Amino acid sequence: MSYFVTGATGFIGRHLVRELIDHREGEIHVLTRASSLPRMEALIARWGSGRVTPVVGDLAADGLGVDPDWIEEHRAGGGGRIEHFFHLAAIYDMTADDETNEALNVGGTRNALALAEALEVGCFHQVSSVAAAGEHRGRFDETMFDEGQHLPSPYHRTKFESERIVRTEATVPWRVYRPAIVVGASGNGEMDKIDGPYYFFGVIKALRDRLPSWLPLAGVDLGDTNVVPVDYVAAAMDHIAHLPDRDGEAFHLVNPEPQPVHEMINAFCAAAGAPRFMTPIDRRRMRLVPRPLTPAGALNLVAKQPVVQSVLDLATSRVGIPAEVLAHTSFPSTFDSRRTEQALSGSGIGVPDLDSYARNLWTYWEENLDDSTGRDPRVREKLTGKYVVVTGASSGIGKVTALKVAQAGGTPVLVARGKDKLEDLRAAIEERGGQAVVQPCDLSDLEAIDALCETLTAELPSVDFVVNNAGRSIRRSLRLSQDRFHDFERTMQLNYFGAIRLVMGLVPAMRQQRRGHIVNISSIGVQTNPPRFSAYVASKAALDSWSNVVSSELVGDGITFTNIHMPLVRTPMIAPTKLYDKFPTISPAQAADLVIEAMVERPHEINTLLGNAGAVAHTLTPKLAFRVLNMAYQVFPDSAAAKGQVAEGGTRESEQIMLAKVFKGVHW
Repeated sequence: MSYFVTGATGFIGRHLVRELIDHREGEIHVLTRASSLPRMEALIARWGSGRVTPVVGDLAADGLGVDPDWIEEHRAGGGGRIEHFFHLAAIYDMTADDETNEALNVGGTRNALALAEALEVGCFHQVSSVAAAGEHRGRFDETMFDEGQHLPSPYHRTKFESERIVRTEATVPWRVYRPAIVVGASGNGEMDKIDGPYYFFGVIKALRDRLPSWLPLAGVDLGDTNVVPVDYVAAAMDHIAHLPDRDGEAFHLVNPEPQPVHEMINAFCAAAGAPRFMTPIDRRRMRLVPRPLTPAGALNLVAKQPVVQSVLDLATSRVGIPAEVLAHTSFPSTFDSRRTEQALSGSGIGVPDLDSYARNLWTYWEENLDDSTGRDPRVREKLTGKYVVVTGASSGIGKVTALKVAQAGGTPVLVARGKDKLEDLRAAIEERGGQAVVQPCDLSDLEAIDALCETLTAELPSVDFVVNNAGRSIRRSLRLSQDRFHDFERTMQLNYFGAIRLVMGLVPAMRQQRRGHIVNISSIGVQTNPPRFSAYVASKAALDSWSNVVSSELVGDGITFTNIHMPLVRTPMIAPTKLYDKFPTISPAQAADLVIEAMVERPHEINTLLGNAGAVAHTLTPKLAFRVLNMAYQVFPDSAAAKGQVAEGGTRESEQIMLAKVFKGVHW
């Protein structure tokens, strides 16, 4: 059995091919334009399978422009039976114009079907969309297609027309799949572009950064939507495609339960740490109100008017929301998916609850798709053309900082022990049009740091910024540290000696160029002195003090420092302490924004309000401060990792969470 896939480089296509590689046997032929062949070959290399082969062609050409000799060799009569032909190549964009939609969605489907018929394939699998239902009111099941529904946009019209072509003109068996709004993968949040609910993420971020998370915001009921993760769509398509006796059927790849728009938005607000929206009017009281008079109906109706769209574009484009998207915030249809649920029964494939993966979607967007740093002229002015040495760049704060530096036109110099992860990060940066330099180094090895400094000063045109981000954290009480003095030595070696050795090695080059700025990722613990962090806080305090002293010596040479007293950040470093899973934390992207601010504004310190309050308390009322900290010492026990034991649930969890919320961001 072999496969042919169009749109394999697309979002759903990549995941479908991965499914076929993991769960099926046989060769997988993937259509690619000649100009895109290098990209396809790189993707095949990442898949790591010798069963995927590119076939040169073009979606806009008759029969997809595939070589007739290849067709003859692989058609059923020629002995090269292709059992499954998956047609995914299309445009999935509500903002695309009529001509683009017509060429790719309608013309592409005709050409793909012509090739499938020439190959005499076993089944043609058409990826349509729930948009084919247009503005049908009420229930729309999988047996329904042409119900006289209004098709309000080029996207709706061409998805309907391409499905009609398959249904009425195909001479080979066919199956149709209608996904709802497809979002990122539920496991890691991976997404390839801004679409659907992602258009609202910029507004959610702005609310998070400007308002306290506990502040309720007034909202309105905007009707129901339907989102599904891409991994569900790919897995469901793969499973259903291989079921016997399902030809000539359509399948709704949707969430079986409609999702209120405001609940979807609130799920992302919760993931972001932003305030949530409360709807003052119960939707049950609105059931008898005609749809055009409801907030959702009125918005959809008004936003579709050309004049209104022009006005809306002026206002909403500033926050990244096209007026076309506002016109389709909800579905008037309720999509019945009982046929799909029956087909998937017993497979273990189902739509996960949005709340279970909303944070993954948000985190991926925030770290990979949020382009606000690159659009900030102030940041671009300071970072374009600059070389930024980032230690600990393989994950967490360092990785996101590197992505943001590259987005703003700078060149991050990626430093960490693991070369493979750094190469992956460089590849991601280069795919987005940026550039990066990889310099693997074990920063606990002082001689390796000396060699790194020699390489950097010899090979880089300049060293403009250094971000001391690499670090080791240890949470262990003194009582458990009596026989572990090496904890203090190792922590000091990386967090203090490694950091200053790097700076000292680069200072001569900075002196020569008469400029340079060092950003130290310190800790709120330096200000608040939380118990069980004596090794970690001492190493960060030492770096703070060293930087404060040498600042006065180097400021005349144009070399300056910023110490960021970072609150608790959701990074792999805190993962061993399972208690932190329920603590309020900031994301690596929020932390990276502070690093960018430090490079742009160059303040001496960046602190939180709570960190400053802790420092004042230790100065003015030290005895009271120590008593409060001792109470926390009693409430928060040593972790299982610190004791060398298996993690178990705590007996004082409610007290712990209360203290964590009161003292938000402190490492307990």
